[in-house]
Amino acid sequence: MKLLVLPGDGIGPEITEAAVKVLRATDAKFELGLAYDFDDVGFDSLAKHGTTLRQETLDKAKTYDGIILGTQSHADYPKPEQGGRNVSAGFRIGLDLYANVRPARSRSFLPTNMSEGKSIDLVIMREATEGFYPDRNMTEGWGEVKTSPDMALSIRKITRHCSERIARKAFELAMIRNKKVTAIHKANSFHMTDGLFLEAVNEIAKEFPEVEVDDLLVDASTAHLVRSPERFDVLVATNFYGDIISDLASELSGSLGLAGSMMASDEHCCAQAQHGSAPDIAGKDIANPTSMILSVAMLIEWMGQKHQREDLLKASKAMTAAVDAALENPNYRTADLGGSLGCQAFSDAVIDQLGKS
Repeated sequence: MKLLVLPGDGIGPEITEAAVKVLRATDAKFELGLAYDFDDVGFDSLAKHGTTLRQETLDKAKTYDGIILGTQSHADYPKPEQGGRNVSAGFRIGLDLYANVRPARSRSFLPTNMSEGKSIDLVIMREATEGFYPDRNMTEGWGEVKTSPDMALSIRKITRHCSERIARKAFELAMIRNKKVTAIHKANSFHMTDGLFLEAVNEIAKEFPEVEVDDLLVDASTAHLVRSPERFDVLVATNFYGDIISDLASELSGSLGLAGSMMASDEHCCAQAQHGSAPDIAGKDIANPTSMILSVAMLIEWMGQKHQREDLLKASKAMTAAVDAALENPNYRTADLGGSLGCQAFSDAVIDQLGKS
């Protein structure tokens, strides 16, 4: 099975190297038979090819069993017409990676940003191909316009098709978790768009009578996440809302740096850390690669499910368990968690724990 590795910008190359190192060790332990190809996206691609994301890279990615995508400094890219293409959006649209799966869970041995005695263990299922993102809601052109120097307009696209398929993924996940789905919306204000999303979720809910379903206004959901995070299991949301509440949930659990993430369609999957590129610490070997390692573990699990390979599923669980085992030891933590290990040293600690399992 072949993986395409795209290190990206900022700390992307460092955390990707650490994650691939752990994956290679896992590959050797479980004899997975993985092969790796590497290519450029982001600023390296811009310097070499005049664009942060070549179409040939997207086309090539479709032929791989999985993709590992490093962080990107897309806010610093030049304008699209000057080659600054949003890499994440390019993959989400180009490979139809509509399901951005973002788990958040607290660990008893690590401090959190919640009230004492509170814990969190949930998954946010975020639709990633439409919504209030101007680069993915028009067939041609851009979803934002500036009608005068003092007025700007933004267009949001919500479709029944995309709402139903992300809802179905949420309910399927809930069936193997705690059988509860919460739809996040603002239908009291956005009657048509969020109303359509909520209608689609409730329609799909009929296919899963065992799953409890409720809904919350997005503003209320932030309050509930802080006050009673234990009430949630799987949350399903449109693109913009899902982006915001997943950062909140992960930070409540302890840190964005501890949260894995993957982008998936029915045919393709891409591992991508939930956090940004942190260019201020790039090249210093102090970044925490946990999010990237866990994202790769999620990718391996997805591949195992898709190809019905028990070895891949076992490998994914072993990677996740090894990360937790390393984090449980204060001597193995990175600086952001109060430890002293660098990025690569932490990956070595994870590999050491992997060997003990």
